[in-house]
Amino acid sequence: MNPTSPTSLHPVRRLRAVDAAQLQSLAELLIDCVDGDASVSFMHPLSLEQALAFWRKVADGVARGERALMVVEDAQGIVGTVQLVLDQPDNQPHRADLAKMLVHRRARRQGLGALLMQAAEQAARDSGKTLLVLDTSSPEAERLYERSGWQRSGTIPGYALLPRGGFCDTTYFYRTLAP
Repeated sequence: MNPTSPTSLHPVRRLRAVDAAQLQSLAELLIDCVDGDASVSFMHPLSLEQALAFWRKVADGVARGERALMVVEDAQGIVGTVQLVLDQPDNQPHRADLAKMLVHRRARRQGLGALLMQAAEQAARDSGKTLLVLDTSSPEAERLYERSGWQRSGTIPGYALLPRGGFCDTTYFYRTLAP
C-alpha cells in the first residue's frame, strides 16, 4: 500500500456526529493500530464487530457532548484520530483526558500526531479546559508529547497487556493550558 502523502490529507476536523461510513473507517483504523501492536486497550486479533462496538460507544459520547472527536482523512478514509474525554467528575470541571491517539501505519511519520494534538488542545481550550492528562506505552508517542510541551508525571510498570500478550509500562503526561 502506498504511503499517504502530506498533500493528500484533509485538515484535522472535529466530528460532532459520526455516520456509518466514518464508524467503519474508524474501526478499520483501530484494527490497523492493534495489528501493529499498539497498546490501546484491545487484544489481537481485534474483530470488526468489536471495533465497531467501541466506536459506537464513542459516537454516543460525542453526540452527548461528553467527548470531542478529531479526525484527519485521506482519499481512503480516516487515517488519524484523537479524543478528548470532556465529561469529568464535579470536582474536576477544568480537566479533560486525551485518549486514543491513533494514526494508521500508512500515514505515520508525516506530522499527523502533532496536528491532532494541536486540534485536541484547541478543542480543550474551546471547552474551557485548562488541564489535560494522557497515558501512553509508546516511546515514539512519548517523544511527540514532550516536543508538544507535555510534562511527564510518572511511569507505572506492568500496567497493561500488549495486543499479543506480555506486559507493558504506561507513562502519564499532563499539560496545563492557558485559559
